[in-house]
Amino acid sequence: MRIALVTGASSGIGQSAAVQLARRGTGVILTYGANKAGAQDTVSAIEAAGGTAVALPLDLGEAGAFPAFREAVTAALREQWGRDSFDVLVNNAGFAESALFAETTEELFDRLHRVLFKGPYFLTQTLLPLLADHGAIINIGSNSALNSGMEPGYSAYASMKGALTVLSRYLAKELSPRGIRVNSISPGATRTRLGDNAFERFPEVVPMIAARTALGRVGEPDDIGMMIAVLASEEGRWLTAQDLEIAGGYNL
Repeated sequence: MRIALVTGASSGIGQSAAVQLARRGTGVILTYGANKAGAQDTVSAIEAAGGTAVALPLDLGEAGAFPAFREAVTAALREQWGRDSFDVLVNNAGFAESALFAETTEELFDRLHRVLFKGPYFLTQTLLPLLADHGAIINIGSNSALNSGMEPGYSAYASMKGALTVLSRYLAKELSPRGIRVNSISPGATRTRLGDNAFERFPEVVPMIAARTALGRVGEPDDIGMMIAVLASEEGRWLTAQDLEIAGGYNL
């Protein structure tokens, strides 16, 4: 059985990715921050469908805790699946907060950097000895880092997501001798809990976003989660160093 590790899988895109991977016969280690109940919902959904999953806490902004997290992953692999490695890493966990460039504080910049770029960078480095040869890494970026998704107020957020996309290409090059594929995904506006449940708090933005999207609606977590599962699977075996914008033709 293949095993995937999905960060930030207590809701939204991460939750969908975990469930979609499990539906394709993959065991899942998923992480959560403050939303432990959501993580358990993800585990329950996977188990109800006959899959196997383990939820572990992880603060992506505290790189000093990553070695201990690796030990927890090692223990989970051995206890649940009798493995000493896993096959797919999905760097999904994060948060969104906007501020115009002139109003962006150093504190906000540093917080975004710790969670959206430094965290995935050093978590991947820490977990690399556990990632099996011929495995896959999928980093979740954002189309806010692309011309199609640029909006005022996201200069810091998008810069971190853009850095993660660049990192993906470098990892694809450096890890290719081990047969490890590395790709990134740049979702457009997706109905998740990001931005403190922004879609629930500001429902009026939904028709505005849909009107600017070629396929005429806002993205849903499964739109992204299913593509993550494809990239992680045999169907994605010849794809590496690519960034896929999954946004339904936003601003097309």
